Amino acid sequence: MTPEEKLTKLKVSLKKIDSAIVAFSGGVDSTFLLYMAQQLLGASVLAVTFDSCIHSRRDIDQAQELAVYLNVKHQLLRNESLLENEEFMANPPERCYICKLIMMSRLKEMAAEMGIVTVMDGANADDLNDFRPGMQATAEMGIKSPLQDLGLSKEDIRHLSRQKGLSVWDKPSSPCLCSRIPYNQAITVQKLSQIEKGEELLYNMGCEDVRLRHHGELVRVEVPRGKFKDLMEQETAAAIVKGLQTLGFHYVTLDLEGLRSGSLNELL
Repeated sequence: MTPEEKLTKLKVSLKKIDSAIVAFSGGVDSTFLLYMAQQLLGASVLAVTFDSCIHSRRDIDQAQELAVYLNVKHQLLRNESLLENEEFMANPPERCYICKLIMMSRLKEMAAEMGIVTVMDGANADDLNDFRPGMQATAEMGIKSPLQDLGLSKEDIRHLSRQKGLSVWDKPSSPCLCSRIPYNQAITVQKLSQIEKGEELLYNMGCEDVRLRHHGELVRVEVPRGKFKDLMEQETAAAIVKGLQTLGFHYVTLDLEGLRSGSLNELL
């Protein structure tokens, strides 16, 4: 089935919905879903973005800007209950399950309070091929994932988003900051802050797609291999080392395998 054929089926599916909350991160998947929902449901769709220190400030701000651009009702949901959850903060391999259960429960509560029938997320078909314990939680909570259900891959969504003129069509994926900390190593506010500030440092140096893997005193920088040459220039490398050491890291390393999604899952 072509992306366009899948899009036709998505329109049919969304038209059956009376009202909806879209869990909106500002990434390409949730932006495309929100755009389509707004086109078909109009004022009956509400975008909700979680405002928490597990997400970068830049991502939250960009989500707000996108919601304005799409002319969609939008709410920030401040929720730091994750930081009070000892099981989550211990960072087990099931961390995403715990997170999704807490976050999506809050969205379901919000929907019930507002009389909204459906809660949706932007999970895509490719997510089925990775270690994604959070999807079990969304299924248990009755969260709808229409892009995934209709077989829309990340490539399909980027293709259709570009057709629709959505500026985020080629935006790199940006999972939560906790994903930079190895499993079973405790999550702390300090670590999350180090990661966010460090990635912002590299972003401002032209690395729009970057992961800082936090290994205590050592930080492992993942960027696309095409960026290696730029980062290894003497002045740039020195500035990166100085900046990351200022944040509290001692050893600064570049991962020679390059950027890859979910690299910490390789140890499972």
